Amino acid sequence: MAEVKVKVQPPDADPVEIENRIIELCHQFPHGITDQVIQNEMPHIEAQQRAVAINRLLSMGQLDLLRSNTGLLYRIKDSQNAGKMKGSDNQEKLVYQIIEDAGNKGIWSRDIRYKSNLPLTEINKILKNLESKKLIKAVKSVAASKKKVYMLYNLQPDRSVTGGAWYSDQDFESEFVEVLNQQCFKFLQSKAETARESKQNPMIQRNSSFASSHEVWKYICELGISKVELSMEDIETILNTLIYDGKVEMTIIAAKEGTVGSVDGHMKLYRAVNPILLPTGLVRAPCGLCPVFDDCHEGGEISPSNCIYMTEWLEF
Repeated sequence: MAEVKVKVQPPDADPVEIENRIIELCHQFPHGITDQVIQNEMPHIEAQQRAVAINRLLSMGQLDLLRSNTGLLYRIKDSQNAGKMKGSDNQEKLVYQIIEDAGNKGIWSRDIRYKSNLPLTEINKILKNLESKKLIKAVKSVAASKKKVYMLYNLQPDRSVTGGAWYSDQDFESEFVEVLNQQCFKFLQSKAETARESKQNPMIQRNSSFASSHEVWKYICELGISKVELSMEDIETILNTLIYDGKVEMTIIAAKEGTVGSVDGHMKLYRAVNPILLPTGLVRAPCGLCPVFDDCHEGGEISPSNCIYMTEWLEF
């Protein structure tokens, strides 16, 4: 007599338990989980039951649906963002999530299109809608003045986007940088002069001529010549240009933890120096650094005879 095999169906799991388990997995993996992760954690649950539970969580606004290179991702929804995106469709939520993940460096519309797989016309419509709700904003990047990056409305753009203190409306503030350059050098020169006038032994004079980047930063802040808030990193950038020009030298010393101006137990000190050899006249000629050198010729719109930089150099 032939043996009859009867397939025993596992009892249906409680839908609420499946949903709770998926939520627990999302908390364990805050960056998101794939359907494969859910399947590995709940192998006894049928695919249809998993799909019903996931769709219910998405409809209740407890999960975010994301796209990645490996497929779909499910991530626990931030309670604050859930209120902001109330009434938005899944495509709008997806674009918002992609922009949020980009942080304060922002993201191009082209990259949003790549990550969302949505048509460009639909993305532009969604971006305008999110901007009108003041959920996101468009920021011009110094890397490409004709392009804009998108980020959350309440974020402060990264320095790599705005260019920091040296840029204003995507234009490099060369005059502002030059003024800072002169004032930093002037401060270090006065420090060196005070040390020489002390008439102490050469070693003490040399050590007294050094100033920390914090001292220079404090001096610049007290002058009030900057309309934007400058950081010590900004001042160190200016001091580095003086080092490259041969006007300043830097040394690093050990410092006690908590000392003003120290970083990781070290402190940078700067002092003004006199160049050992003056550069030759040919090196100082403006032609060597002229950005329109190739267009300069006698009789042309740009020529040596009407060059203001050449005139200033000859008068000097």
